[in-house]
Amino acid sequence: MSSEPTLGYDVFVSDPAPMHGSGELPNGEHRSYQPIATTLVHGERDAVLVDPPLTAAQAQAVGDWVQASGKRLTHIVATHGHGDHWFTADVLAGRFGAQVVASAGAIEQMHGNLAAREVLWDALWPGQIPPSPVTAVTPPGNGICLEGRDLALVDVGHADSDDCAVLHVSDLGLVVAGDVIYNGVHLYLGESGGDLGPWRKAVDTVTALRPTHIVASHQNPQLDDDAGRLVAETREYLDAAETALATYETPVAFFDAMVARYPERLGRTVLWVSAQALYLAREGGDPVQSLLAAWL
Repeated sequence: MSSEPTLGYDVFVSDPAPMHGSGELPNGEHRSYQPIATTLVHGERDAVLVDPPLTAAQAQAVGDWVQASGKRLTHIVATHGHGDHWFTADVLAGRFGAQVVASAGAIEQMHGNLAAREVLWDALWPGQIPPSPVTAVTPPGNGICLEGRDLALVDVGHADSDDCAVLHVSDLGLVVAGDVIYNGVHLYLGESGGDLGPWRKAVDTVTALRPTHIVASHQNPQLDDDAGRLVAETREYLDAAETALATYETPVAFFDAMVARYPERLGRTVLWVSAQALYLAREGGDPVQSLLAAWL
């Protein structure tokens, strides 16, 4: 009697890419982006890649890692529309003959991020991002079959951007959470407008899947994937940010308070971007221009 194929997963964490932009952080640190985690869910022969990285150099390293696994890559999944989790999908799809998939909402957001490439992404990483057409399609029923096992794209709404999804691999008790859950890295709050309620609901949706392991697409590679810890820490961070936002009058004070509370978290540049965007949102004005001003 033959046994059913066994699934597993591995994670590749890309170091932060060199990042352009104006000025240092309020504490004098140089600007640096966050680590980006890419997940390979695999069976005996085939595999699915989740959240490909940002730059051509990162994609080359991830592609070599996939090739070394010996697995046939069938699909590449983007959990949401932020370019740092899909701009290299077409390059990797071409290398391995894989299909790029995402939820319908994520695909809509991908088009928005592509439209912003020249003024935002290419300004921050000039000459480092390959051509990035939106080639993703929505799989039937938001599901993928990997060697007879079901992998489900679950829509969760707004987290660090609109129209986020997560990939649920029930056989592994695994959720690849994109940017809904962070792991030892400062959360990007810049698109929340200061309302963190929708993000909390997204976390509740992930929790309802009852995972034992969660892969966050921004993570400190020294930390584990324990689902209970990641969910609790993400919720606690949202609470702390909301309290700090209500307490402090300036983005610098907000930044300083969050650094003091979370001295070990990586990604302080994104914290500073979030701080500026949150306080610009208080002033009203065009939200797109406020986000550009916060990043650049």
